[in-house]
Amino acid sequence: MDNSIVQMEQDLTLGGYSKKTISGYLWAIKTLPQRFERPVNKLTRDDLRTYVNEIVSAGNSPAWVRLKLAALKFLYDKTLGRPDIVSFVKLPKKYSKLPCILSLNEVDALLREIYDLRYQAIAMVMYGSGLRISEASPLEVTDIDGPRGVILVHHGKGNKAREAKLSRGLYQWLRQYWARERPPMPYLFASKKTHKPPTQQTIRKAIADAAQRAGIKKHVTPHVLRHSFATHLLEEGTDLRVVGVLLGHASIQSTVRYARVTEKLVRNAPSPLDLLPRIRRR
Repeated sequence: MDNSIVQMEQDLTLGGYSKKTISGYLWAIKTLPQRFERPVNKLTRDDLRTYVNEIVSAGNSPAWVRLKLAALKFLYDKTLGRPDIVSFVKLPKKYSKLPCILSLNEVDALLREIYDLRYQAIAMVMYGSGLRISEASPLEVTDIDGPRGVILVHHGKGNKAREAKLSRGLYQWLRQYWARERPPMPYLFASKKTHKPPTQQTIRKAIADAAQRAGIKKHVTPHVLRHSFATHLLEEGTDLRVVGVLLGHASIQSTVRYARVTEKLVRNAPSPLDLLPRIRRR
């Protein structure tokens, strides 16, 4: 591998980027030295213009193009210290689609159809506290702080620690789960055979199978439970900023998207048409 790309991997790691981001950036940039048959630190601005034009005109999705260009900018801006050579690169805007949301009845039906108590407990934590699957599955017993009503998340997105909401109902349910299952320490959801938490793949399958049994037609993933947590809180009047803190969002803009899909807020919002005197008299 090109020495500069090896250094890029080290820079990404030291910068606290997630494993997913690191692997994505390395995948995106690995073809660059092969394309020009020269080390990346020997490429010119014209070489990179040619490369960028090829990426943009390849007909792939905006997300694919964005990943390729973001990796390119990181390599030359951060690792090689040559931001001028990629100053012409502009990342395409992210497409922000509406998240899939379950109704309260759908969440209830989903949870009832998860027959394995461990997976049911994980799903309840993801919905009840808004945790990501990567945050919920490795929870340890000592992360559950019942007296304070919080769950300690040590490695959230961006490797940031935070405290998530632990309701009284969820705490009591987890105590019952613990008394019945007695998973091996230190993990809350460890298997008695492996002494490790279940993989994300098996959690996803358990939730997808339960959704199918419950007759839910939506594409249900673990992250849908997090989306539903945020949306249901907003529908019950929780301040947007509070929801953002509970989700561990660094920016309020990450939370605003949920305000677009809250059915109750949309339904209760007034229409200016109804304020017209002609309409009001009817």
